[in-house]
Formats: sequence, C-alpha cells, structure tokens
Amino acid sequence: FNKNERLLHVYSSTGAEIVSARLGDGIPIETGVFPCLTEDQKSNSVCLEWLHYSRLYLSHSNLNKMHCYHLTWQSLSSSFNPKDCFDWSPKRGHWYGAGQIENMAYPLEQGRLELSPFITGDIRKHPFGNVLKRYFLNSKGATIIVDPQSPLYISINANRTREFCLQAKHDEFAYINHLTPLPQLNYTICATDNMKNLHSSMAEKSLWDGLKPEDVAAVDALLSEPVWQIAASNEAAIYNYTEDVIALGFLRQGHVLLDPEWQKSPGDFTLDGERFPWMEETINIIRRRGFRIVFTIQPFISTDSIHFREAVNNRLLISERGSDPRIPALTRYRQSNSAGVLDITNNNSIPWLQSKLDDLIKTYHIEAFYLDLGTAHDMPHYYKCQQPLLNPDHYKTLFTRAVIGTIPVVGVSGAISRPKAPVFVSLPPFPSSWKAIKNVIPTVLNYGMIGFPFIMPGAVGGDVALPMSDNNPDNDFEVNLPDKELYIRWLQLSTFLPVIRFTHLPSEYSDEPLLEMAKSLTTLRQKIVTPLLKKYVNETLETGVPIIRPLWMLDPMDPACHVVMDEFSVGEELIVAPILYSGSRQREVYLPAGIWRDGIDGSLRKGSRWIHNYRVAEDKIAYFVRVPDNTRF
Repeated sequence: FNKNERLLHVYSSTGAEIVSARLGDGIPIETGVFPCLTEDQKSNSVCLEWLHYSRLYLSHSNLNKMHCYHLTWQSLSSSFNPKDCFDWSPKRGHWYGAGQIENMAYPLEQGRLELSPFITGDIRKHPFGNVLKRYFLNSKGATIIVDPQSPLYISINANRTREFCLQAKHDEFAYINHLTPLPQLNYTICATDNMKNLHSSMAEKSLWDGLKPEDVAAVDALLSEPVWQIAASNEAAIYNYTEDVIALGFLRQGHVLLDPEWQKSPGDFTLDGERFPWMEETINIIRRRGFRIVFTIQPFISTDSIHFREAVNNRLLISERGSDPRIPALTRYRQSNSAGVLDITNNNSIPWLQSKLDDLIKTYHIEAFYLDLGTAHDMPHYYKCQQPLLNPDHYKTLFTRAVIGTIPVVGVSGAISRPKAPVFVSLPPFPSSWKAIKNVIPTVLNYGMIGFPFIMPGAVGGDVALPMSDNNPDNDFEVNLPDKELYIRWLQLSTFLPVIRFTHLPSEYSDEPLLEMAKSLTTLRQKIVTPLLKKYVNETLETGVPIIRPLWMLDPMDPACHVVMDEFSVGEELIVAPILYSGSRQREVYLPAGIWRDGIDGSLRKGSRWIHNYRVAEDKIAYFVRVPDNTRF
C-alpha cells in the first residue's frame, strides 16, 4: 500500500497482482497524511489520517492459505463520503456476485451502473433486483466483502471508467439511520490462488444446523413436486386448475400457491367471502386429491383492510419520521394505493399476526405460507420503527426470521441474508419474453453464488401479465398464453432447476407434440434430475456451495468456463445447455474438463473444448452427464 498515492495492490502467493485499487477517492492529492493520534489508534491496525477528510484503519490476517486485508474508512467531515475504486479492466479477470443488477451483465465487469444505494428493488424500475449480498468474487482468486452496517453505495464502470467503486454515504431513505455520526466504509479483501477454494472457504457452512426431519421432507417435496401458482380469482378457478393437473396424468400434485388476492384487501388475513363462499370444502377436496395448500401473506395492511384500525390503535404499524408516532406511515403495495406496514421491531406485532394466521390454519388446514415482502422501495419513504433498522432491507431479514419461528414457510419473495432451510428464495418475476429467458441462468448462478442455494424460479414461460412481455399474435385462447416456442424452451430449462413452477399448464396449448415433450421432460426430471438435486442438497447443507453451479466451479483454472452465461451444472455431474433464442435449432456448447455422455444421442465427448453448431431439435434440450475419466470411447 502506497500511503501518499493511496494505491493498494494485492498479490497472490506466486507474485501475480490480483487486485488493484485507488483508495480515498476525492481526497485532494496534496492533502498531508499523518499517523493517527494515540487515542484514535486500534490494536493490530495501521491507522492513517488525512486531515479534515478521513481516517483509515488497515489490518491484515492469514487463514489457511488465504490472506485478508481489513479496511475501515471513518469520515471526519460531513462533506466527505469515503470511496474506494477497483480496477476492473480486462487484465484483472472476471467478477461475480452482488445479485441481480440492471441489464444483468455476467460477469459483472461487462455491466454499467451509476452510483446507487445497495438496496433491493424491482429491476424494471430500480438498479437492483429482489436478492442482494455484499459479496464480490474475482476469477483470479479474490473476494471483496462489505460489512452489513456500512451505508453502501456502489458503481460499475460509471463515467466511462473501467472501475468498480464502493462508497459509504448517508442519505434520506436507504441510510437515514446513522450508525456512526459520519459515514464509515468497512470491508475486507481476501485472496488466494484458486477462486473455487476461496469461494468454498467463504461459503456459509452447516446450513443443516437445527433442521428437523419435517424440514428436510419439505425441501424434498419442493424438489420433487411442482408448485402451481394460481391467481386466486374465485373458488372455481382453483378447483378447475387442480382438476386439469390431475387430468394431465403425468405431473405430481405438489403445492398450490395462492397469490395475495385471496383476501379482499391485504391485511385481512381472511378469505374474501364473496369470491370463496365454500372454500373450506374446496380446500378439503384439493387436499384429498394430494395437493398441499400455500397462502401468500405480506406485512402490508391496506387502509381498506378490516384490521387496519385495530393495527393503528395498537400502534403495530411503522410510523413516520417527524410525525406523531400514533399516525402510521403509508406506502403502496400491489393493487393497494395506501397501506401501512407492520412494525417488526414492536414486540406485539408478531403475536398479533400469529393470532390472525392461527385462525386461518385451523379453519382451512393450510400446510404453509409464502412471504411476499416487497422490496426496499416498498417501505414508506419516511419510515420509522420502534428500533432503528440498518437500512430498509434489514426489515425483510427481521420479518422472515420472526415469522419462520412461528409458522411453516415454504418461500420468500426476496432476501439479503439466507433464510433458514427449508425456506426457498424466489427469483424475481420475469416477463414472458425471449429477452427475459436469457436472464434466468445468470440470475440463478449469481443467487447461488452469493449464498442462496435454495431458489424457486418463476413460472414456466414467464409472467404474461408483466409489461415487456412478448405479444402472442396467433393467440386464439381466452387467456393470454406465453408464446408457444418460448414456453417449450422455458419448460426445458426449468426441468433442470431446483423447483418447477407453473401458472399455465402444457395442456392449455391443445398441442399434442408439446404434451408429449412435457411428458418426456417430466420422466427425465424424475429419473435423472430430482435424484441429483437431492444428492447435492445434502452437500449444500454441509458446505454452502450452490446446487446449480457455474461452469467455473467445475474447472476454475479454465478461462473459457469463466464467461459462459447460458449453461449451468447441476452439482458436479450434469451440464445443461438450453436454447434461448427464438427459432434457433443449434448452439455453441462448452464442456469443462472430463468425459461427458451426450443426453440426446448417448455419444461420449471429451471436455475442455467447444462443440460448434450443436444441433438441438425444438423438442430437445442439450444436456451432458459426467462419466468416469477412464471411460473408453
């Protein structure tokens, strides 16, 4: 580290430079740097001070073959926000992590992002998606991990630079609760010679700790049975849908997931009596057919809800900064133009919610719930909880943790820290378009890599109701269906992911070849994919390494594996290469080191090479199964 020029270089054990950074961006070059005063120093840290700007604490630690540098910038002026920028030019290798970022660049250095607060959002309107982690991994063997308490902003290649910047900055929304009077940027850089070993050593271990047998059974059920996401318009729609699933004859019953519209208004926590007069009986029939019922719930209480006044009177809702604490802060949620939010830091809010849900569970024998938490941007702008939050996303973590402790939960709509298994984290909703299907794999890979191995992808074919969906011009159906070819390719891709979720059934297309293909994909999933998923779940619970992996996890030293964004591996032994372009019947396929059996024609293929113009018919998906290296051709 050069203290005068504020340049930091991190080297591998072989002497190769892995990370290069400019520290203290914005401190004029002529500013003098001095050792800190004795009272400001910390043990085991070098402390340097740039007068009236900032103080830097720098320390070093070794762990196995890994060496780590811990940096803490403490601003000394309200006009200075600490900012460090890393060289992300091509010679620095490739970067992964964070979560879903606008335009979903993969690897990350191919993207562009103006300086933005690192909080969850809706990717169609905000810089980030529904799942985030302050974790960045480099292909040359380095990680950057930012402390959860730092008020973090990041930028990627902003202002025509090739740089990744971290900044600590207080603001009026994301980081309104100041944990230190002036912003503090606190992060760690770790380096070793092998990115896979480094990533494995960083992964959260022993995820099975505290798991009960019924939790393991819940994970198994989601891996082996579909999730049926049904718009809860009325009783007949739900009843008929389950009848159609059974009529298909080849798909297992699985979970019926009802969206939040089962209530008249969010926060009612009772079924809308007008639309569901005999729901108790309907649910009994559906359960006897072998389905499990999952209701979507949320922490938002609409002003139209039957419980809004009660929640206000008991002061259970988040209030507004600078206002009378008895007046709740309001926000929008889905179709509700004004809603309060349960204050999770109030000790009375979870018992209140639980009493409402207990009635539901008793009456309708509901197996589990799905938590629709919204994103950071769904919080009221001037939110104020009884106890301060680190940032608006901190709410998600507290709410999920509290609810999981009281009722069974199968999934959550977003997260910044991994919920305890068996809870799955949803991918963000994708429009029904060829552009969107290309983003599914990079999102799955990134979420797995930042520590969310149990993911629940969206519906096969995408969400037709979302704006930016491709129109289906030859649609003679009453409901708006995804484009048929897009649906086929999406179904092929979903067959190999941890959970398969349907909104539209294959039978809705009245197309015999499509039905036959769906049938053979179901057989393939049951015979090959599900057993593999279950095998790797155990490894994931032990080591924290994802189930769905990027190719570089199979061969970290192969540069070709670092940039493949349209293939993935199930564990160590199955490579999947779906078709993601309209009208396409061939693609380029890369196989990592090893010997692979072609899933379409059974031939053997050597790895560490490209297969050019690999032919794939419309009803097929390219996949390759690893065979022992001594297999004879």
